[in-house]
Amino acid sequence: MAASKTLGLGFKKMFKHKVVLSVCCALLLAAAGCSRQQSDWQKTRETNTTDAYEQFLKKYPSGEFTAQAQARVKELYEERDWQKARDADTPEAYQAFLKQYPEGKWTEEARIRVENFTLAQAPSGAAAAPGATSAADAAGTPAVAQNGETAEPPATAPKGPKQPAAGATPPPAPPVAAPPAPAAGLKSSSKAEAGSFGVQLGAFKTGAPAAHERWAHLQKQYPTLLAGLSSKVEAKKTASGTLYRLRATGLTEKRARALCASLEAKSQVCVVVPPAHG
Repeated sequence: MAASKTLGLGFKKMFKHKVVLSVCCALLLAAAGCSRQQSDWQKTRETNTTDAYEQFLKKYPSGEFTAQAQARVKELYEERDWQKARDADTPEAYQAFLKQYPEGKWTEEARIRVENFTLAQAPSGAAAAPGATSAADAAGTPAVAQNGETAEPPATAPKGPKQPAAGATPPPAPPVAAPPAPAAGLKSSSKAEAGSFGVQLGAFKTGAPAAHERWAHLQKQYPTLLAGLSSKVEAKKTASGTLYRLRATGLTEKRARALCASLEAKSQVCVVVPPAHG
């Protein structure tokens, strides 16, 4: 009887040892698996290619770093497609990009570039016409002929006839010519000089608040360039919905073009908007 009890106790102890040993082995294997996954993840991040991340996802479809790998694959594909759209630089390429990535990292800039093409293709009747009289001409600068030489102003009156003989009644004096009317382009030029140009800095589909938020961000990012400017958000209905265009207003043409050149040098999209342009 005593021997049976001793044997039973021995079996219990052996069973407990096996259980503990199994748990320890499982923990060791899990730790080894985690360590291997971390090592593979580090290597994948260093390689930083779509192929590397996709191989990692095949190996660890539901691992600790799966969500990060999936997000990075999406970012890399978007960057690749954005580069293709930029290389093509056509409205169709940007529209195709927007269709594929309606809410991506480069979505806003793609919309702005589509809007830029729209502005560039629109009639430029609102802008000052080539050859129009400038403010300098209105101030008295001599007109320049097509051959580059200074044109002489027309005579105000033809030469009168020779003096009549003594005792004859002199003919009436010829009428004095009226001063020429201002050139048609003077009004446009004056309007442009008064600061009626603008620049477009963004086009947003998510609403006017997004445009206002972008303006606040740009003011903090470029305080010197945007100093003294006011913003305006205009709603524009398009085939895909309403687009909210962020514009800085109250600039002369010279300053608008200089501002866009400075912002584009900093990779900020900017397009000059002439007066009365919708």
